[in-house]
Amino acid sequence: MTIESAQIAKVALFDQNDELLTRFRNKDPIKQLVAQRSQFVDSILQQEWLSHGLDKFSIALIAVGGYGRAELHPHSDVDLLFLVEFDLCPDAETALSQYIAFLWDAGLEVGHSVRTVAQTLEQGRHDVTVVTNLLEARLLCGPMTLYQSLYQSIRKDDFWPASDFFIAKREEQLARHARASAFDLEPNLKTCPGGLRDIHTVAWVAMRHFDAAKAEDLVEHGFLDRDELEELLECQYFLWELRFALHLISGRDENRLLFDLQRQVADLMGYEDSTQLGVEQMMKRYYRTVRRVMELNQMLLQLFKRATLGHTKALEIKKINDNYQLRGTYIESLTADIFEQPVEIMKLFLHVAKNSNIKGIYAPTLRSLRKARRQQPHPLMNHADCRAIFLEILRHPRGIASLSLMHRHGVLSAYLPAWRNIEGQMQFDLFHAYTVDEHTHRLLQNIDRFSHPEQKDEFPLGSVLINQLPKKGLLVLAAIFHDIAKGRGGNHSKLGAIDARDFCKLHGLNDHDGRLVSWLVENHLVMSITAQRRDISDPDVVAEFADKVRDAVHLSYLYCLTVADICATNEKTWNNWKGSLLRDLYFSTQRVLARGKEKPVDIRARVRENQAKAKKELLRRGIKEKSLDALWQRFKADYFLRHQPNQIAWHSEAIIKHKHDEPLVILSKHTTRGGTELFVYGQDKPKLFATVMTLLDNKNINVHDASIMTSKDNYALDSFVILEQDGSPVAQIARIQGIKKALVKALSGDTPKLPKFKKLPRKMKQFKVQTQVSFLPSRRHGTSMMELITLDSPGLLAKVGDTLYRCNIKLMAAKITTIGERAEDFFMLQNADGEQLSQIQQQELSDNLTQALDRPQQN
Repeated sequence: MTIESAQIAKVALFDQNDELLTRFRNKDPIKQLVAQRSQFVDSILQQEWLSHGLDKFSIALIAVGGYGRAELHPHSDVDLLFLVEFDLCPDAETALSQYIAFLWDAGLEVGHSVRTVAQTLEQGRHDVTVVTNLLEARLLCGPMTLYQSLYQSIRKDDFWPASDFFIAKREEQLARHARASAFDLEPNLKTCPGGLRDIHTVAWVAMRHFDAAKAEDLVEHGFLDRDELEELLECQYFLWELRFALHLISGRDENRLLFDLQRQVADLMGYEDSTQLGVEQMMKRYYRTVRRVMELNQMLLQLFKRATLGHTKALEIKKINDNYQLRGTYIESLTADIFEQPVEIMKLFLHVAKNSNIKGIYAPTLRSLRKARRQQPHPLMNHADCRAIFLEILRHPRGIASLSLMHRHGVLSAYLPAWRNIEGQMQFDLFHAYTVDEHTHRLLQNIDRFSHPEQKDEFPLGSVLINQLPKKGLLVLAAIFHDIAKGRGGNHSKLGAIDARDFCKLHGLNDHDGRLVSWLVENHLVMSITAQRRDISDPDVVAEFADKVRDAVHLSYLYCLTVADICATNEKTWNNWKGSLLRDLYFSTQRVLARGKEKPVDIRARVRENQAKAKKELLRRGIKEKSLDALWQRFKADYFLRHQPNQIAWHSEAIIKHKHDEPLVILSKHTTRGGTELFVYGQDKPKLFATVMTLLDNKNINVHDASIMTSKDNYALDSFVILEQDGSPVAQIARIQGIKKALVKALSGDTPKLPKFKKLPRKMKQFKVQTQVSFLPSRRHGTSMMELITLDSPGLLAKVGDTLYRCNIKLMAAKITTIGERAEDFFMLQNADGEQLSQIQQQELSDNLTQALDRPQQN
């Protein structure tokens, strides 16, 4: 066709995208679609080359990069090299400028350069990216002799020798991998580990070493067998499909699978919701695909290293036994068919556990292992000799290192079929940053970290308990099974407990050990929920938890599993606040278990003990006992029960020394349960909680715990544990002074109206969390316990406080928990008469909260 104007070309490109969208929905092969897009752009460039008279000049139009491979996605950049024989004359410059302007006006994202052969070679010598693009150069228009001159020059031995090129591309890949994870929630399809760049890297190294034109040529050179080629192409085509759909949905050159696009991409690719959401099914295949690419990439680059660098002789060889040797830091089998016996697969990984020098599997051995893994007709655990070795790995001090390598190379799936089900299993939320299998893998690594001396500062209790466990292997087993039933539907803890019990029976563990592992799996969330969502200063809460735990051994196992689990959920989940809560719960429960049920907690004795310790410290500081007694007579007994002696002393000293009419606002200099305690004292007034929450929200402060109390003479004694957005305590002096000043001003005057809150973050917009208000039995007399589940939107707690005020409900305490996009908060409430909420009051509060909190989700 003849393109008469840029506008016509632009319309033609849009029309072609519509055609490609239709063909994509009809499941046309993706290989044809990317080729068709490239051919269509070729035709426009070639026709306009003639229309602009550029055929009259000695200029070669060369496609480079992805376009040079004749692979174009709907909105990919069009990378061009205008190769000239010598400096352009004015007429040629004008024609070329008009040509480039036309391409931009037509809507093509053009990246271009104008160089002579000499200039191109000079730049290529200093930039591996340039030479990489040139390897895939393709002539579109212009003199073939000019193109051939460049083609032959870049393939000479002295221009980027294969060994130098390999090293540069390997370093480039390592740097790229260091910037991202293969299991990011919003992965980049090109640059993340296991993405398209990893496939390209293999092809580029092959092209440089063998002068190969495509991946298929590697089969002829013996560096890739036919099955491996088919696997590599299968992975590439799926990643192409994702990228193609992503371009069509976003309307731009987008390579990141952003949350706000994932559902639409899944719909376009034909995934439908069932037991798992369609988007989860799509992402599951993605994560499995990148794991396969990573393994192939690792194996092939290692083979290239051996061929290009000749490192086979340089690596020191140490014999392990008649079947294996250590080549450098890689384990190598001495016979190619060794894995025909399934037990040898397990023996390989037992050697990994026994030899700390082994960091990986040598490429030829990995190739044999991959073939054997695919050919297994039954799970490896069906073989009694394999089960015996698995237990030996489990019991070995370095067993987790072996399990980690088994996971990386798909052997854990080959051994345990249930593990295969969670490979790549993602959860479409903001809380779980990793797939289920990767989360579990990180959990195992955390358990291993507990044993390292350098981790004592971060995990002071875990580093002690891990060495006191009767059998560490049972903890490792519980970790493997704790989430293994996710994605099936139903309660994953109960289903996983059944799987764990059956596994233990099959492997010959005694009934006691099997019951312990099963119990840990079924209850792996109990300690976290109790610590973060219940009032662990309440003796009844601790006693109830102690009943579930049963004994000190169960408690130690559960603590280690809980901490490792939380730390493996995402990088921001663990903080000192949670660590302190769990340690407090551990020691409180340990005391209950040691004391026994026949000696229940004496609440009055606890109050007297806390008062005595606080008074001793205050008298030492010079506070007069008469002033202290007068103050404490105004406080209810509950205050002394729910605060530690050091907190009581800190509050009391500040109140006694406070001589102003304005409210007292103080922030602790030392951390309280890993956070900063904010204490507010002053005459109680309506909307006090809402005011404090509004101000803290506007200052980007997270509230994790709130203890709302009033004295007998109606003075507020409100205590909050606050953290910065990154989970650290509020520590900067200027920051503390700013918060104090703003709160004193806000609480001294009329209560402000709720301001306009910040917009919902981009990632949150894709999540619709239906507000749920539930009222639970409360152990504290005269109170109601309310659980609130809703979207964690800006200003949430301020809106809750405002709603409580409008419903004439008093807040006694709050536990604030954010789980990704979900807020799961607990509030202890009373009505205006100091009693439990009636059914009518509960319903009214529920309706008002739902109305107030669901509204922002509709915007």
